[in-house]
Amino acid sequence: MVGIVSYGTYIPRYRIKIEDIARVWGKDPAEVKGSLGVTEKSVPELDEDAVTIAIESATRCFAAWTGKPSDIGALFVGSESHPYAVNPSSTIVGELLGVGRNYLAADLEFACKAATAGMQAIAGLLGSGHISCGLAIGADTAQGSPHDVLEYTTGSGGVAFLLGTKNVAAELLAFSSYSSDTPDFWRRDGVRYPTHAGRFTGEPAYFAHVLGASNYLMEKAHIKPSDATYSVFHMPNGRFPRDVARRIGFTEKQLAPSLVVDRIGNPYSATCLLGLSAVLDIAAPGQTIFMVSYGSGAGCDAFYWKVSEGIQYLQTVRKLQHQLVTGQIDQKVYITYDQYLRKTSKI
Repeated sequence: MVGIVSYGTYIPRYRIKIEDIARVWGKDPAEVKGSLGVTEKSVPELDEDAVTIAIESATRCFAAWTGKPSDIGALFVGSESHPYAVNPSSTIVGELLGVGRNYLAADLEFACKAATAGMQAIAGLLGSGHISCGLAIGADTAQGSPHDVLEYTTGSGGVAFLLGTKNVAAELLAFSSYSSDTPDFWRRDGVRYPTHAGRFTGEPAYFAHVLGASNYLMEKAHIKPSDATYSVFHMPNGRFPRDVARRIGFTEKQLAPSLVVDRIGNPYSATCLLGLSAVLDIAAPGQTIFMVSYGSGAGCDAFYWKVSEGIQYLQTVRKLQHQLVTGQIDQKVYITYDQYLRKTSKI
């Protein structure tokens, strides 16, 4: 049995309301919120980056784990905002967590699905018996140029998932991927902000790949939408996951617990996994979760999970430590647009 042993989440406490950004640029706040389906987004403190967020997420993951950091055989950090172009985030994280020396470390990049690619790699290493447990982290301080549509949705956050074969809280029943060369979003080396292809990012990119990955996984696992208790899809905004879930055949009830994007925006590599974490915070043993991440460029990783008895212990620990995703979303401090620019080093 390969699956999730523990998980930890971190969402910076600062928020900026979408209406405040819209007013600065002379936009209609109601129109912006209506078109994107996002009301506010998370903002990092000035001294927070993908590495500090990854460490915070992993530390919280360890709080509900009875093993030792030195047991970890692989550590992958997926991010679009690694602080160094050359120098791995994964070894910094591993060093400060006390993982030791005998582990595979790698930084992963594939837009917003970098962390789920790490989960698949770890699942393969576990299934082959090469490691006993591995840590996959998604952490981002997402970039968006001022006055670009991305400025309204790019959030910050991190998630760490510890995968193993013992004391599993959610078993991985099946997984698959779907990829193509579809450059809907990119950032060249040395360029601070990403560029996107506007409306092209919808149908030929996000929707084509999420639909393709979903159909492939359902065929592979011999399941249909009604077999899953919950569904989780990557959330670049509030509209896309709702639309794609409806197209595939999932109900609003199956999707609703995962929709963190409405109140924190899109923290890139952490987004889909924060949705999964929010579901795991409330899931019961025996329930199933259908999840599809998406990364521009473009590709999807799809997973089918079955919740085990071990989830109850993780939920208890996370509740006692006030680490439930919904609680972290509610722990917030609003800032002005000027403060937002300073905290994100735009001025």
